[in-house]
Amino acid sequence: MIEERWIGWAMLAGLVALPLWAMAAGEPFTITLVTRAVILALAAAGLNIALGIGGLVSLGHAVFFGIGGYAMGILAHHAQSYTAMNLIGLEVPGTKLMPVIWLVAVTVSAVVAWVIGKLTLRTSGVYFIMATLAFGQMFYYFAISWSAYGGEDGLPIYVRNSFPGLNTLVPIQFFALCLALLCAALFITARLRAAPFGLALNAARQSPERARAVGLDPARLRLAAFVLSGAITGLAGALFADLNRFVSPTMFSWQLSGELIVLVIIGGVGRLYGPVVGACLFVALEHWLGGLTDYWHVALGAILLGIVLFARGGLIGLLTGKEGAHV
Repeated sequence: MIEERWIGWAMLAGLVALPLWAMAAGEPFTITLVTRAVILALAAAGLNIALGIGGLVSLGHAVFFGIGGYAMGILAHHAQSYTAMNLIGLEVPGTKLMPVIWLVAVTVSAVVAWVIGKLTLRTSGVYFIMATLAFGQMFYYFAISWSAYGGEDGLPIYVRNSFPGLNTLVPIQFFALCLALLCAALFITARLRAAPFGLALNAARQSPERARAVGLDPARLRLAAFVLSGAITGLAGALFADLNRFVSPTMFSWQLSGELIVLVIIGGVGRLYGPVVGACLFVALEHWLGGLTDYWHVALGAILLGIVLFARGGLIGLLTGKEGAHV
């Protein structure tokens, strides 16, 4: 059987090779398509920390994705005029805005994740799922009613934020930036799993009672994992908004939360490269089958059903011959 690390390296090599080929062939849309897959993989990688390591099935992770997107959209919206940029102190000639937006998106997402986590982690099982779903719906309907920033119609963004040393308007450079952030998130996840915190979190997931018996606090461990997960997902939301130059309330929808869970399950819950495999397959099916029929979700549903019934370790578990979550 194939080792998981080889699968991961092959996926990352493919993510590098395909945009390079597309650039040489003059097909910028393909680069944008792969960039979308990378951003969704980053969001799913954030969820995988809470779900794969912490065992927290969150149906409201789109909240953090949407917060990151709206943080980017609102700041960029105000930064479109030079006067507004000076008023809010975000950009002056010669400086760059994107790192500031990342910081805002990650910080706000982490704070909201802390608040939601403090309230929802008092519950468990299906009650936790419903509690996170409720928060997701609250933010969704709030965004619809927020007429100052487009309301139900969403908010168009007429600029793409810049990054020092890069021209983000060039698709291949923006892709490289997103891929670097994905690799950083995967590195953090790998280090986290092997660190004492990750081992303690895994122990709390498997047996909270035994974890308490050795002096661990499962609630604090889960809250920390939930906050880190929300922060990474919020960063992905900011990149997604920058890619599309548009934000809308659908970024808060429970359907998006469900899609992120599907990405993790397809690749393999708890697998380091599971989110990458799931996101690439999802975007490929959406692009190729979506061009043939509006019912392409039927194929996605069949794949998901097959994985749930016959490959509990996801596609990576199927290829490596190791069932169950690999933590």
